Amino acid sequence: MLKSSQRYSLLGLLLVLALLVQGCVVQPVAPAAEEGAKWCSGVDITFFPGGPAGGVFANNVYNGAKQAEADLGPNVNYVFSDWDPQKMIQQFQEAVATNPDGIAVMGHPSDDAFSPLIDEAEAQGIIVTSQNTELPASFAKYQSNGFGYVGAVNYTAGYNLGKEAVARFDLQAGDRAMVWGLLSQPSRGERTQGVIDALEEAGVTVDYLEIDAATNADPAAGTPTFTGYVSSNPDVKLVVTDHGGLTATLETYLKAAGKGPDDVYGAGFDLSPATLAAIRGGWTDLVIDQQPWLQGYLPILQICLTEVYGFAGLMIDTGAGFADKDNVEFLAPLVEREIR
Repeated sequence: MLKSSQRYSLLGLLLVLALLVQGCVVQPVAPAAEEGAKWCSGVDITFFPGGPAGGVFANNVYNGAKQAEADLGPNVNYVFSDWDPQKMIQQFQEAVATNPDGIAVMGHPSDDAFSPLIDEAEAQGIIVTSQNTELPASFAKYQSNGFGYVGAVNYTAGYNLGKEAVARFDLQAGDRAMVWGLLSQPSRGERTQGVIDALEEAGVTVDYLEIDAATNADPAAGTPTFTGYVSSNPDVKLVVTDHGGLTATLETYLKAAGKGPDDVYGAGFDLSPATLAAIRGGWTDLVIDQQPWLQGYLPILQICLTEVYGFAGLMIDTGAGFADKDNVEFLAPLVEREIR
């Protein structure tokens, strides 16, 4: 057994050793930057918000990216594409030619169209990451280089919305639903297919309408299409708009077709001030929120994390929550600021 003096000597030795070990711990090294600069200062990024400048959904994405730019300090160039996959391809090529440190791109053109261009960008040392629509081939190939994904898992999000609509609105076999979507776009169209599959599994008769280019860029242009469909199918019980801009325009469509807020169930994607008003008024009954503000903020963060610290790509699913009249007031202040 140790004497009292020996115990104190041993404790003192252990304390000294602990202090020495603490002093030897390697502290993280911050990136070199001028005093007062933010940790991602000097990093050049090209960012694709997707739709038209100021448009529904695209503006929420843009707001998230602008907040990341302000918080982290990179130089960001914003490229708007009117949701046109061909325009996205051309703009991506133009962005690569400017040799930024990173590009955050919407995946609407699909892997088949994008993969060769992303290969070229990666060979040039440009970090590429994606938002809103997955590019699984590029993700698998370049995740270790910082290729991440922020957005909903498209098929799952569509299927979940269709299944939720069947349950909430007590749809029965033989009931009619209109799905207005983008099946022609290989990756983006998976969400539309998910909606259709869920409805058809319940025996619902689905009438599918493709969103044309004019309506894709300007949802108001689709009003004649909608009114024409409803006049030919007055028994339609559910309308699903697979597009944030069209969901925000659903009240306008229904009024133009002579329908009241209780005549047709309305479901769609993404919150906006117009959709908030439509939910309050009973025009829109169910919305799946894929949190587009995060689809702006997190890709900027991804590129900064990879460029400055060498982190690999992150896979982040933002599309799990539903909004309706029961919870929309909680979200309303953020919706009005175009954060949710």
